Amino acid sequence: MTEEFTETPLLTARFDAALHYATRHHARHLRKGTPVPYTAHLLAVASLVLEMHGDEDEAIGGLLHDVVEDGGGSKALAEIEAAFGPAVADIVLANSDRVDERPGGGGRDWYHRKRAYLDAFGHKSPAALRVSLADKLHNARSILTDYRTHGDALWARFGQGQGLATRVYYRSLALAFEAEQPRMGQAAGPYVDELRRTVDAITALAEHHQGPDSRELLG
Repeated sequence: MTEEFTETPLLTARFDAALHYATRHHARHLRKGTPVPYTAHLLAVASLVLEMHGDEDEAIGGLLHDVVEDGGGSKALAEIEAAFGPAVADIVLANSDRVDERPGGGGRDWYHRKRAYLDAFGHKSPAALRVSLADKLHNARSILTDYRTHGDALWARFGQGQGLATRVYYRSLALAFEAEQPRMGQAAGPYVDELRRTVDAITALAEHHQGPDSRELLG
C-alpha cells in the first residue's frame, strides 16, 4: 500500500511537548483497577481525535484533557494556556468536571458533577466535543472489554455494586453526543454511532448478568 504524505507536518514540536507534559504529570497514574499506564488512555484519546479529523490543538487537548482534573488544578490550566495557547486551554477546561477542590467545585458529589458536564454540552465548542467523544468512547470500550472479562466485579472499581449509575451516565452521554453530532462534523459520525453501540452492548451484558435495569436518564 502506498503511503500518503503531507507537504507540512500536521503534528509539530508542540504535540511532542504536550506528550512529554502529559506523561510526566501522569507518570505514576494507572488506569482504574488495572496495571495499565494512564498514558495509554491519553494516546488513545489523541488518536481518536485525529481520526475524527481534529487538528493539532484538539490532539494536544486529548493528551492533556485530564491534567487539570487529576491534580493539576488551576495552576496546570494556566501552564497549559501559556505553553500551548488559549484554544487548547479552553478544550481542557471544557473537559474537566472539576478544577480545584473547593466548595461548589471539585468537592461536589459525583451526580452533580456528571449532571453539570452533560448540561454543558450545548455550550461546548465542536473541538471540545470531539475530545470529549474520544475520551468517553475509549472509556466505554474499556468498560465493555473488562466487563466481558471480569463480570460484575468490574463495578467495584467505580465504587458501585452493580454499576447502574455509570451505565445510566453513559446512556445519557450517548444521547447528548447524538444531539450534538451535526456540530461535530461528518468524520465524527461513525464514532458517535460506535459509542451508542458500545453503550448498548454494556447494557445488554448487564441485563444478562443482573436482569433489566432502569432506563431513566440522569435528570
